[in-house]
Amino acid sequence: MGSIIRTAANNVGASGVFSSSAFNNASLNSVTSLPTAVDGKMKLISSQTASGDASLSFTSGIDSTYKTYCFKFINLHTSSDADGFDMNGSTDGGSNYNVTKTTTIFQAEHREDDSGTDFSYQTGLDIAQGTGYQRIAQSVGAENDENVVGELWLFNPSSTTYVKHFMARVVLNTEHDRAREMYTAGYFNTTSAINAIDFKMTNGNIDDGTIALYGIA
Repeated sequence: MGSIIRTAANNVGASGVFSSSAFNNASLNSVTSLPTAVDGKMKLISSQTASGDASLSFTSGIDSTYKTYCFKFINLHTSSDADGFDMNGSTDGGSNYNVTKTTTIFQAEHREDDSGTDFSYQTGLDIAQGTGYQRIAQSVGAENDENVVGELWLFNPSSTTYVKHFMARVVLNTEHDRAREMYTAGYFNTTSAINAIDFKMTNGNIDDGTIALYGIA
């Protein structure tokens, strides 16, 4: 131990900081592997880029590997003005998107010309034990520079004990030139595993943009 102590002492400056000579590449020779997962680290599972698609469906990668999944919406553009952006889940790998859910949704917005603002609960967009698609963006503009961005979080979808909670936050340009932020939350009211998620516009197609799926270690 004496030689180790002397080596360390000879490489520590007066301020108590190790000098650069205290470290070298040889000190890593005994490392055989690195950790494969770090708590909170996001792992890209898959992504899809739209090109006039009626919907983008994720039918693989949602399983028991992770307890939390996150979908990122990147510059989604609709073909139909004043459109909606919707989602639904599946328990049969995407054969059917009709899971019973209860949800809540509210929004904040501000007009470009500063003529009005809004902060309100969206009674007409929530679901009470329904199987239809959940709206997560409303009145999306279709001008060339308008789009939807945001994310959807899905928690423990493979559980066969609990319902499956989710929450979404999106920002968009409306057809009337408003900056709108929408918050949606709820749960798929089933103890069956959710193993697929579908996204689509209410009326038009997803002309452009990417949806990426991440797992959280």
